Amino acid sequence: MANTQTTVPLFVANAVLTAAQQNLSAGTGVPVFATTVTRDAAFGGSNKALAEGQLCYIEASDIVQYYSGSAWATVGPSSAGGKLAQVVNASTGTDTSNSTTTYADTTLTATITPTLATSKVLVFVSQNVGKNVGNTDSYAWLRLLRGSTELLVFSVGPYTGTSVYMLGVSGTTTYLDSPATTSATTYKTQLKNNVAADGARTQWQSASSTITLIEVLA
Repeated sequence: MANTQTTVPLFVANAVLTAAQQNLSAGTGVPVFATTVTRDAAFGGSNKALAEGQLCYIEASDIVQYYSGSAWATVGPSSAGGKLAQVVNASTGTDTSNSTTTYADTTLTATITPTLATSKVLVFVSQNVGKNVGNTDSYAWLRLLRGSTELLVFSVGPYTGTSVYMLGVSGTTTYLDSPATTSATTYKTQLKNNVAADGARTQWQSASSTITLIEVLA
């Protein structure tokens, strides 16, 4: 964007203030940054001491922030209410199977870059899952991960009957996570069986599974 800044100038006695610098200030009112990463880089120099009350605008999430004296905070509802900063949704219809007791990726994954390190991420999963019913005491297990960190395990089953696969079942979960980062963060699901001989399956015959990530500002 035309008003996006990547540096914050420091003026000293007898320094020349250019027309471009004046126009940038007049055109925005506050510094405009693409992301919190470029904001921190711009204010990160040893001579860029942040003043309490400093304002900035973040294009990635369309929010105005202020510096409290110790950290950046978002103008608007705070701990009393909260604010949804962004929503990321992803889906997959890729048929994936696993006939072992070791977790394997299901191809259901989504990535979000939190605006603030204090934000929470609300995760919704709805995943199509089925399994071979050769062993009526076996379960299909699903788990939710942030990167390589396990957040939640949820099982689907047991299954009984005579069909080759039990299908049309939705494994669902909701999880409120605190990733404590402003870096790109990936969430995904994995699948396994508790009985190695049986086969678990997701998205059989291209059935759709979805994952939704919602950033909730602190």
